[in-house]
Amino acid sequence: MRWSSRALKRAVRKVRDRLATRLFDTRYGRGLLITAIGPRVTTMTIDCGDHLMSVSPADYIGRKVFRKGHFERDHVDRLLSILRERGLQRTGAVMLELGGNIGTQTVYFALSGAYRQIVTVEPDPRNYRLLTANIGQNGLQDRVTAVNCAAGDRCGELDFFLNRDNHGRSTARRQGPRDEKITVMVRPVPDILAEAEIDQNDIGLVWMDIEGYEPVACRSMATLMERKVPLYLEFSPNFYGKQQAADFVTYLGGFYQDCIVFSVDQDAMATDMKVADLPDEGQFDVLLLP
Repeated sequence: MRWSSRALKRAVRKVRDRLATRLFDTRYGRGLLITAIGPRVTTMTIDCGDHLMSVSPADYIGRKVFRKGHFERDHVDRLLSILRERGLQRTGAVMLELGGNIGTQTVYFALSGAYRQIVTVEPDPRNYRLLTANIGQNGLQDRVTAVNCAAGDRCGELDFFLNRDNHGRSTARRQGPRDEKITVMVRPVPDILAEAEIDQNDIGLVWMDIEGYEPVACRSMATLMERKVPLYLEFSPNFYGKQQAADFVTYLGGFYQDCIVFSVDQDAMATDMKVADLPDEGQFDVLLLP
């Protein structure tokens, strides 16, 4: 059988495409593919099974979602399991999320059905665009309210630094020479909830990951903390410094006595301890308990 040049090229392409499809449908192959995407592709939408997620392929979280199909969804499942086991989930409660990013955890919480409403707050305009897109394309507009601002202890404006490589690391303090400074609105938590028409008494969980700005945001949540609303936050002494970390522990200890600390290793160990005993170095997740 004689092959024409054109037929041979078609056959080679088919074999190549089959091999490429098999490779790029593995976690390793997806990792290769996402890192090779050029800057002209600014957004891509991924079918994650029970939801869609639009991401930036240039961003750390976007690459994780493309490779694994989720970003730390197990953290949400773990937290909800602990809240159920300890009788801390209230029927019909509202969740407040500070640091919504592109909406990964927002969507996971919404899909769980654990909260009747979610208010999610995100200051980074790049993340906020994707956050609203992900709320919309998953049909969650009636259950999720997105707010484009930072949560703080006053109304006004805030210098905000955009991390180019990891949009989840953008924060109110410059971390590297390539960070881009912008100005974002900052508002106290009571004002954010009032505009969303949410009574503070309805809040059943606060989830907070705002890259070192937690002490400032917490100063506007005294009403929630006096009620001992379960508060899950990334605790970052490496951001705060030892003195501010100690001051923050003292402040939290004025409202909560007990907490659970989650390690960052693969085993994700959970350790019960007193708030007063929180470590003053490293970075870890904490659930403050009523």
